[in-house]
Amino acid sequence: MSRESFQDIKPTVWVGKRGISSLMIDEIRRQLETRKIVKVRWLRNTEVDPEEVAVSAGAVLIEVRGRTFVLAERRSRSPGRNSRNI
Repeated sequence: MSRESFQDIKPTVWVGKRGISSLMIDEIRRQLETRKIVKVRWLRNTEVDPEEVAVSAGAVLIEVRGRTFVLAERRSRSPGRNSRNI
């Protein structure tokens, strides 16, 4: 998926004035399993660290714009396999 297409994705997780909770991290994980990409948006009066959310959810931070960020599912490698084809 190209970066231009991230603009077309609607946010599926909204962070309110209470901020990020463990339940919200669980919801992001659930959505990543089914959607592979999740867009998160938060209120102006809320402090959110997108990198911290990505680490907590076990995801990859793809993009941050304003009060919106995009997370992608972290790909797991098979044990014993090299990332390069030799």
